[in-house]
Amino acid sequence: MYVSPNYPSKAALKRALKEGTRITVFSPGPFPAPTDGRVGIEGPHYPKPHSWYGQATVVDGVVTGVK
Repeated sequence: MYVSPNYPSKAALKRALKEGTRITVFSPGPFPAPTDGRVGIEGPHYPKPHSWYGQATVVDGVVTGVK
């Protein structure tokens, strides 16, 4: 799963989440992203190489926490 907007680092993602930015998850493949629960995330998006990985807690399609 990826997050939108696209963040270059997990630290930048966590800062944006703290600031109140609305962050969503999406699946680049044929399977839909879950709207609730925990999901594995990675970034940045293709074509850049992935440089960070984590877990996101999602509620109603919006990221509420990142580990």
